[in-house]
Amino acid sequence: MIFVIDDDRIMAKCIVSYVREETLVFANAIDAMDKIAEGIIPKMIFLDILLDGPDGFTFLNELVSYNDTAKIPVVIVTSLDINKNSLATYGVVGMLNKEIMRPEDIRGYVEQYSK
Repeated sequence: MIFVIDDDRIMAKCIVSYVREETLVFANAIDAMDKIAEGIIPKMIFLDILLDGPDGFTFLNELVSYNDTAKIPVVIVTSLDINKNSLATYGVVGMLNKEIMRPEDIRGYVEQYSK
């Protein structure tokens, strides 16, 4: 199971179409955390930063505060200019720029981190 957390439905649909694995899509961080609280722990997460409600940074902070979710690989999907290295302690393994990402970039992360 892979989570896609993005309030842009078109972008979320695009990511899902290239993941080619079972996915759950969330438009906000609260719904994703609720699903995790129900015991559904994803193998990896594609996360937008600018979300309605709590943003992606808040979600990352919450994610690393629990032992069972702290090591989930997270790929940030954003148009913001963010340094991936500054987020490594939050389980961030990659960054995809919404403006220039390619389908093979999505697949590459899935192949590398969802197994």
